[in-house]
Amino acid sequence: MAKQAEGESKQLATGIDLYTWATPNGRKVSIMLEELELPYRIFPIDITKGEQLGESFLKLSPNNKIPVIVDHEAGVQLMESGAILMYLADKTGKLMSQKSGSYWQEMEWLMLQMGHIGPMLGQTHHFVKFNAGKSPYAEERYSKENRRLYQVLENRLIDRDYIVDDYSIVDIATWPWISRFEFQKMDLNDYPNLKKWYLRIAERPAVQRGYGVPQKLAIPLPS
Repeated sequence: MAKQAEGESKQLATGIDLYTWATPNGRKVSIMLEELELPYRIFPIDITKGEQLGESFLKLSPNNKIPVIVDHEAGVQLMESGAILMYLADKTGKLMSQKSGSYWQEMEWLMLQMGHIGPMLGQTHHFVKFNAGKSPYAEERYSKENRRLYQVLENRLIDRDYIVDDYSIVDIATWPWISRFEFQKMDLNDYPNLKKWYLRIAERPAVQRGYGVPQKLAIPLPS
């Protein structure tokens, strides 16, 4: 469903444009778009070259962060991955409950991802993967929190296939962060429920397609 854009000057008058890079937050949205089978066009923003700091991208994302979507059909422009997932779910009526039943459980676990799993595991990436040896205190602190959050998910997934009742935006938001278990020096074999959940989602064709946006990369699989 995705089409690689050739340049920002050739934006579609209709449809969805996705500004993204190969990060957990970026993959949340490309996976969501693939699951919903919505046509979209990809605008890679190479954060390794600082493209997210450019003036043109600042107009789309005041916080200079990917991802961003522009839904030309609805006249909606959004930054922040959690807000984008909720918008797309609301737009299509899929992958998020109505405001009854499981809705508030989905919201609490989505907020856990946004407020804890994403920021804390991101710090593990920074200190353990990319700056190893520079701050033993930070490495220990964030590795410990990483393990704690994995255990929270491990406990939640006892006798459950998905984090809430059914596959939803909660799983889509959380899964890309767990896909970086190698960055975090985590062994999924130590968390059997989490591992089964991770592999179950990794088998979904839409997840496989969305993971490869904007770069064609294979999903990491535990040994």
